[in-house]
Amino acid sequence: MRLSARVDYALRAAAELAAMAGDGPGRTRPVTAEQIARAQEIPPKFLESILLQLRRGGIVHAQRGPEGGYWLARPAAEISLAEVIRVIDGPLAHVRGQRPEQLGYHGAAQALQEVWIALRASERQILELVTVADVAAGTLPDRVNELAADPSAWT
Repeated sequence: MRLSARVDYALRAAAELAAMAGDGPGRTRPVTAEQIARAQEIPPKFLESILLQLRRGGIVHAQRGPEGGYWLARPAAEISLAEVIRVIDGPLAHVRGQRPEQLGYHGAAQALQEVWIALRASERQILELVTVADVAAGTLPDRVNELAADPSAWT
C-alpha cells in the first residue's frame, strides 16, 4: 500500500485537531492551520489546501477571522482513517486508476482481480476500524496492535 504525502498530512492534521481542540460540537476552540503545521511539521501552504479538501469532504469545519481556525466536524471516534483517505485520494484500492472490480483479466492472470479485491477488503478492515480518536489517544484497537507486534510486519 502506498499513501501519498497528502494523505499522511491529512491524517496527522486530523489527529492533531482531535488532540489540540477536542472534537465535535463541544470543542474548546478552533485550531489554526499554523498551529497544526508547526505541531506536525507540515508545510503550511500544503496544509491549507489539505484542510480545504477536508472541509469540502465534511471532515472538518472552518471559521475565518481572528478567532478562527479548524475543528473536526464530528467526534473523532466517528471518523475512520479510511474516510479521511477517501476524501483526499479517493477509493482505497486502484489498479492503474481503476477500481479492482472494473478490471478484466484473462487467462493465467484472471485470479489477480480477486487478489486486488481481497487486498482492498483487508485494507478496509484496518482503516475503517481505526479512528482519528484512536490515533490521537495512542490507543489502537487490539487487532491493529496484534498485527503491528509481529516482527515480520516491520520488514
